[in-house]
Amino acid sequence: MNVVAFLFSFVLFSFGIWVMSVAFQVVGFEAPVFFSGIVAVSLSFAIPFHVLGKADGA
Repeated sequence: MNVVAFLFSFVLFSFGIWVMSVAFQVVGFEAPVFFSGIVAVSLSFAIPFHVLGKADGA
């Protein structure tokens, strides 16, 4: 379970970084695309901090 959550978090983190880099190429929607990248990166950190910590009994 931990490996699956780690892989999902890593993919979500990489996707968020990619979305933030693409935001400057999207004309007219730079801010919403960049903000969605920030949300994706934040969620990728929230999964291990909150979900995995409670599942492991820590």
